[in-house]
Amino acid sequence: MFKIQFEITTPERTAFKDEIDSLTVQTRDGEITILPNHIPLVAPLATGELVVRKNKEIIPLHVGEGFVEIKPSLSGSHVTRVIILADEAERAEEIDVKAAEEAQQRAQKAMESYKNADDVKFADATAVFERALSRTKIARKHARGSGGFTTGGRASIDNE
Repeated sequence: MFKIQFEITTPERTAFKDEIDSLTVQTRDGEITILPNHIPLVAPLATGELVVRKNKEIIPLHVGEGFVEIKPSLSGSHVTRVIILADEAERAEEIDVKAAEEAQQRAQKAMESYKNADDVKFADATAVFERALSRTKIARKHARGSGGFTTGGRASIDNE
């Protein structure tokens, strides 16, 4: 069976490392799904949701800006290597929704105050807002009811 050897690393930690079936990421040029035997590629990432599929599970993560590198299998093995280096990455169940919402509100206020005064500070506040918004959306999307997440923050794929 063909697999993907996947690792996502931030300056602080390795957020995820495992052998998986597929991976969907947001690049600056659009969304791509990476399957085993994907062509070699290096692409800049956009802040957003990253979805890992392993067996019949879906593992959602939030990822900040960075790069994805896809390498072909080595020495005849049937494993494609995918390495992501990102500013930040966290599993959906690790996201503190309240803190993300508060960061989003603070960033929105900063954007309003810098809108016509300081372009650099406005751009910084906008980036913070986009990260916080992404984190909030991903956490809410993958929460189950009011009780939180499925085991390990994973959902199963029943139609495969």
